[in-house]
Parts: sequence; structure tokens; C-alpha cells
Amino acid sequence: MARLTTFSKLLITILILLAIVFGFNFLTGGKLLDGILNQGNGTTATTSGSDDNGGFFGGGSSDGDPIRVGVVTWGGYAGGQYFNEGFKPSAESRFKKEYGIDVEFVLNDDVPASLNAWKNGDIDVHWYTIDAMPTIMPELQAFDPVVLWQADWSRGGDAIVVKRGINSVADLKGKTVAVAELTPSHSFLLWLLDAGGLKASDINILAQPSAIEAAAAFKSGQVDAAVVWSPDDELSVRAVAGAKILESTRSASNIIADVFFAKRSYVEANRDKLQKLYEGWMRGAAEINGSDAAKQKAARILGREMALSEADALGMINNVRLTTHGDNVNFFEQNSSFRGVTGGDLYRRMAQDYKNLGFISGSVAPFRTVGYGNLVVDANTNLAGNEHQAEARADFAPVSESEGASKEAIATKRISINFATGVSTLDDLAKQIIDEEFVPIAKAFGNSRIRIEGNTDNTGGRTTNVELSKRRAQAVASYLIREYNMDADRFIIIGNGPDKPIANNSSPSGRAQNRRTDFELVKE
Repeated sequence: MARLTTFSKLLITILILLAIVFGFNFLTGGKLLDGILNQGNGTTATTSGSDDNGGFFGGGSSDGDPIRVGVVTWGGYAGGQYFNEGFKPSAESRFKKEYGIDVEFVLNDDVPASLNAWKNGDIDVHWYTIDAMPTIMPELQAFDPVVLWQADWSRGGDAIVVKRGINSVADLKGKTVAVAELTPSHSFLLWLLDAGGLKASDINILAQPSAIEAAAAFKSGQVDAAVVWSPDDELSVRAVAGAKILESTRSASNIIADVFFAKRSYVEANRDKLQKLYEGWMRGAAEINGSDAAKQKAARILGREMALSEADALGMINNVRLTTHGDNVNFFEQNSSFRGVTGGDLYRRMAQDYKNLGFISGSVAPFRTVGYGNLVVDANTNLAGNEHQAEARADFAPVSESEGASKEAIATKRISINFATGVSTLDDLAKQIIDEEFVPIAKAFGNSRIRIEGNTDNTGGRTTNVELSKRRAQAVASYLIREYNMDADRFIIIGNGPDKPIANNSSPSGRAQNRRTDFELVKE
């Protein structure tokens, strides 16, 4: 047998080494050679894909990977998309230019599929609304999700459309309502029913897969009312003769809040990058809020990326309040003097409501562990300008008593507040009733004018009772103004005395029902 020459041995050795290198390269998905080549170029090897984000449960990531943000077709995320100059990572992105990070927005209107992508590590940061978050927490428990920031409040993006003859929430009793259950639409409906003194059991719910199908059910005449998204509210009204919008989040201004969440492990592995994402996003939101030119630019970006007209994209942005850093300070309960709606308020209330309705079984992680306010707290120095201040309280123009009395009530909640005979002073029990029954509605429907009507039974003189009932109604309003910093001009104060009974005064129980305070949301 011929002996191998020295050159042949060398050649075989090289071939074996190459085979080993290419074998390892194949097993590592090409990353070994990428690292060698990148080292030759003076750069550090980076990785991408779901494995780098910890796969199913982990959260590791290298600095060069883009932050992938899961979104739907909605105007409330414009702050980040505008600051990124689009949905894809690019050299033009201000995240890249000013913070050195890459950001990619992944658009998917199939929410279950998008959530699965987040679970699998194909999306890093995902949208949801804080009201509906408790409904998905049980299925996400293994991933330990934390809420990072609030992006917006819906301000007209969600609405309830009704057929002719339905003029108030009370008129919905016994009617059939189409709604996508366990979504922001469902939460909005539950809030409105409560404001009108009704329960979910007082109506017939026709469950739908989404708000789009709810609108279709309304247009086809299957239901008396539906909770829909804009622009389906206007389209539904045009499609059904006599239909109208009963209420929208333009008045119910603090119920539906979009937030972004991530796996805790991902947050811990990418803390600095997420801080930069939050601060850039808030800067973008502040610029859009303060400049028509910036808002128009944002509309062009959203229109281009979502295949919408610029006008439609602008309409979407105008149907939200892009929240600022100051709004987030309030939302994450970092401002002890704030008396408005917080993320914890909405999360806790809706978790209980959905539990009571049987949609949630078992425990739900408390907001104190889900609400990760660290990004917000750590941005206080960098986001200290006036443009980052929280939204101001809604102010109302004063109206005369006669004008206020004639306004149509959308929702009326009747509560018995006991006063001592001939007295209009609130005791501690009365204040507790107001705190539990009236305050949440007043705060959630922050852009709605409120009429408070005092009522008595027929015991005693009418003139005295009218005056007393007005003083008692004013006492309720004064408490809300003093304790919750509400605008005095928001309230219409009416004393009905015995003139508007809801029960017969011939019995003690009837007289007790007539001694009540009506809390009404009225149309402007």
C-alpha cells in the first residue's frame, strides 16, 4: 500500500478541521461563522430569534437585537411608531440615532396569534388593555408578565350603538347587545351598565369574536345594540335607520387604557434597552400632543405602514389620548396627590367584575406585582419638561339650573343616602356610599357632565322638602369637589323634593325608596 505524503496528510487534516467547523456552524444555526466573520470586521457577534429571547420562558437577549413590539391597527401607539420613523428598524429611526437601539413593530390584528408569538419569544413587548389584562393573566402566569407603561386612553375609539327608541342605559334592560367578551368592549359595557344602575344579567349578551363582528351583527338587525370600534360606530349609524351612538369613550374617558407588557426575565435581561424605548416613546407622544405638524407626520407614518389613508390614520390618532410620562406617573400610582383613575384601579375592579361573572377562576396576580413602574420612576429626571406633564383635569363651562335640568340623562344610578331628619350634612356612612357607588363612575366617565338630584318622600311641606333635597344634592357634589378635585362647574344640582317618586308613598318601604339621590351622566 502506498504511503501518504506529508502534503496529503496536511490536506486531510485541513479537510477534517473544515468538516468540524462547518458541522458546528450547522448545529448553531450559522452563528459560529458569523462570529468569526464579525470578529474579523471588528464587531461583536449578535444573535437573533426566539432562542435569544429565552425561548418559551427565558428572556436573554444581546444588545444588537431589535426590540420587537406587538401591535394592532390602532392610533394609540403612534408615539413610538413616530419616534421610530416607521415600523422597521432603520438608520433614520430616532431610537437608533439618539439611543442606539433598534425597534421593530410587528402588526398582527389576530390577537390570539400575536399572544402566542409573544409566548414563543417571537415578540418581546406586547400590547393589551389594563381592564382586560386580568382575563389573560391565568394563561400567562408561567411567563411572569409585567406591565411596563401606558400608551394611551381611548377617547372615542370605542362606542355603543343602539337602535331607535333606546335613549338611555335604562332602555337597554331586556335588550340584546352584541359584544366581544373579555375584551375592552366588554369592560366598557359593564361600566356603562353600572352607571345606569343595571347588571349584566339585565341584558341579553350575544357574544361575538371581535368588535368587527359585533358591528356586523348590529347592521344585520340581529341585536338591539352593539359595542363597536371606530369607524364602525359611524358606519353602523348610517347603515341602520334611526340608530345612534349612545355613549363612547370620548365621554367615558378613563376606562380603556392600552399598556405594554413583557416577560419579567426579558425585562431583567434588557433593562437599559427598555428604558431607552420608554423614554423615546414618551418623547414622541409629547411631540404629537403638542404639534399639529408632528401629528400629521405620525398620521403619514401610520397610514403608510397600515395601508390606510392619511385621513383615516389621523382619525385614529384623534380618537385617543397619547399618554405622557406624567400620565404614566399617575397610572402607576407614583403620585400620592393624584385623585383620578390609576392602572391599579382599573385592573383591580375588572379582575373582580370578571370573577363575579364567572369568567375568571382562581387567583389573579395583584397589580402591585404586575405593574412594573421602574421604567417610569427612572425617567423622572430625563422627562421633566412641561411637555411631559400629566393631562389636566377636564374643565366644564357653567350652565344655568334650568338648562341643566333639561339635559337628557344617558345613565342614572339611584342610591339611598341616609341623612338625619332635616339635615344635609354627610356622615361617614354616607361618604363611604358615595366613595363606592358614585366616585368610580365620576372618575371613569371623566368627560361627562353630572347631574345630582336630591329626592324626598311626601312627609312634611313640599317647599321645605325641595329646599332640603337641593342642599343634600349639593352636599354630595361638594364632597366630590373637595375630596376628589372635581370641577364645580361639572355638576348640575337639582332638588326635586317629593315631585319625582319612584314608589308609592303609602308604605314605609315606598317612602324609603323615594328618599334617594340620583346620580346622572347627561348629554351636553
